[in-house]
Amino acid sequence: MLKVISLMKRRDDMTLEEFRHWATVEHPPFGLKLPGIRRYFMSVVTEDSPDLPYHAVSEFWFDDKEAMLAAFATPEGKAAAEDAIAHCSQRTRLLTEETTILT
Repeated sequence: MLKVISLMKRRDDMTLEEFRHWATVEHPPFGLKLPGIRRYFMSVVTEDSPDLPYHAVSEFWFDDKEAMLAAFATPEGKAAAEDAIAHCSQRTRLLTEETTILT
């Protein structure tokens, strides 16, 4: 299973509340349309600070890298990326494999 983690910093002209609303209400419908998605989480910081490098973390699970690449190549995947680019001043994507240490 492949987990895609995106670290997102809000645009400077958005408040944290505006960004939280975008990340938890407006943006998820884009992610939910990705074909092959297995799980989807969105986490937003609870307090703002000018020192924070990121304000939110999204997590997507796919069966493998091929499924992830296929999903993001679709019109739905491109729309999700465009929406994120429009609302984030910075975005970093990490492709990871999850190892459970404690449950």
